[in-house]
Amino acid sequence: MPLFSELKRTHNCGELRAVDVGKMVRLNGWVNSYRNLGGLFFIDLRDRYGLTQIMIDPQAIDSAMLAEANRARHEFVVAAEGVVRARPEGTVNPKMPTGEIELKTERFFVLSESKTPPFEIEDECKAHDQLRLEFRYLDLRRRPLQENIRLRHQTTFTVREFLTRRDFYEIETPLMIRSTPEGARDYVVPSRVQKGKFYALPQSPQLFKQILMVAGFDKYFQIARCLRDEDLRADRQPEHTQVDMEMSFVVPDDVFAVNEALMAHVFKVILNVDIETPFPRYTFDEVMNRWGIDKPDLRFDMELVDLTEEVRDCGFKVFSENVKSGGVVKGIVLKGGGEFSRKQIDDLTEKARSFGASGLAYILRPAAGDKSPILKFIGEDLKDRLCARAHAAAGDALFIVSDKALKAEAILGQLRLHLGKEHGLINRNRWRLLWVTDFPLFDYDEENQSFQAMHNIVSHPHEEDIALIEEGFASSLDPTNLAHPWRRARALQYDLVINGWEIGSGGQRINRPDLQKKILEILGIDSERADRMFGFLLRAFEYGAPPHAGIALGLDRLVALLTGTDSIRDVIAFPKTANAVSLMDGSPTPIDAAQLEELGLMIREDIKAE
Repeated sequence: MPLFSELKRTHNCGELRAVDVGKMVRLNGWVNSYRNLGGLFFIDLRDRYGLTQIMIDPQAIDSAMLAEANRARHEFVVAAEGVVRARPEGTVNPKMPTGEIELKTERFFVLSESKTPPFEIEDECKAHDQLRLEFRYLDLRRRPLQENIRLRHQTTFTVREFLTRRDFYEIETPLMIRSTPEGARDYVVPSRVQKGKFYALPQSPQLFKQILMVAGFDKYFQIARCLRDEDLRADRQPEHTQVDMEMSFVVPDDVFAVNEALMAHVFKVILNVDIETPFPRYTFDEVMNRWGIDKPDLRFDMELVDLTEEVRDCGFKVFSENVKSGGVVKGIVLKGGGEFSRKQIDDLTEKARSFGASGLAYILRPAAGDKSPILKFIGEDLKDRLCARAHAAAGDALFIVSDKALKAEAILGQLRLHLGKEHGLINRNRWRLLWVTDFPLFDYDEENQSFQAMHNIVSHPHEEDIALIEEGFASSLDPTNLAHPWRRARALQYDLVINGWEIGSGGQRINRPDLQKKILEILGIDSERADRMFGFLLRAFEYGAPPHAGIALGLDRLVALLTGTDSIRDVIAFPKTANAVSLMDGSPTPIDAAQLEELGLMIREDIKAE
């Protein structure tokens, strides 16, 4: 066989057209399919650019090369040289960009053989996810995944280009940092030269990008790799990529303006879709009250309805006793759901229980007359008032949950999404982008009896709520009381939501060391621990920290939305399983005794046994 330099392709497999007829060309690629029609032999040759049909005439090719062609099978890598010719009349394939031509092969060589693949390399793959992940390099040959990766590249390039034109600098921050385990668990890296000490892999560049603001780089961005040791799901991986940005001498409105323009630009370039700006803004309290979730999907209706006042003094104790103890009674209406069967009701009740509900009350309004197991407790008059309040017309169904406010809203929010998907209510052709603002600054953990940051330990309180920070230290109210000053403090924190996915989260940051120390104290981090964990940031703040704000956009989630897939796995070249395992290379794996010795580490015997 000649040297590869003599067989190297002159064109790719998606390039040739009718204007190329008569040219002598060389193609390299994978055998996508082969057909031996007796007198003639045909191979569809594939690379990431497309397919080209090559034709081999046994009468017009060297016998050794014919033998090479005869042994070629699926996924063999081959080189073919010949003349481009128009396909014979009646054989043109209008579905292929190269369908008007074929290559009449004069020389053919197998460059690399392939075992029989464990699954077909085709657009619609029925292979199990685990098999596809184990042989990810084969899965990535499939056109849908290649298109996803291409679109991811194009999106990343578009973001870089847009922000660069807006005077942002792309600056890399360290991948090995000190551990600050206050959010998700850190992945840690043992130091060989500083035995007994560890680096952490960054959950985000948050603290470093704030220090870059102190350093005077007032517009920063980074396509940042971030790692979190947390439980996984369809929109989460142990390592992810975010479009990280920070700006100095700004307020949230400035961050909104940049990111709205960025999203409009990305959607236009990638999908040729016009996104209307500015995006609507809703407070955290409003989205929870109206849709029961802090990342509402507004592509369909079905808002929550507050029925608390109507049932406050009713005879149904499940409602009235809950209201007396400070709870709420809320519902949602499914248009056309009045004919639900008993099985449908039972299935929906089980679904509500899986969301945390103790039960699910309902009123069905079929043509034959209203039906409800609670009718004997509430009576016809209250039933009619509840239906009127909820705008539940004839033929509809009203589903009701009674619980503490946030819990009842969260249950109904999940139920709303479930019904929306099950009954085809979501308009898949719509794009709804919105901001959620004014999150609570703190969340109270009743189990641990402590305050936690609702979003971020560096989130700046609303300026009018800063006084509540001081009030809280002197307050005699129990922290479980919603009137406690710290329970009422709001953060200048915001999320960007697209079609029910949280795509970005950010906020105005604290830039004063005294205020940051007070926030840390509320979170149970005393001055000694604060200095140990965040001393480098607090010291930087002592040298003139500008007011600053920023956001991090999930690139994986954004690309998943743009491609229309439900899982970020489909837009990541080498994703991991739900157990954070890479099936392709087998990581994580044990390391040998010599490496452990060098790092000063020892594996416990019980772990070894496992």
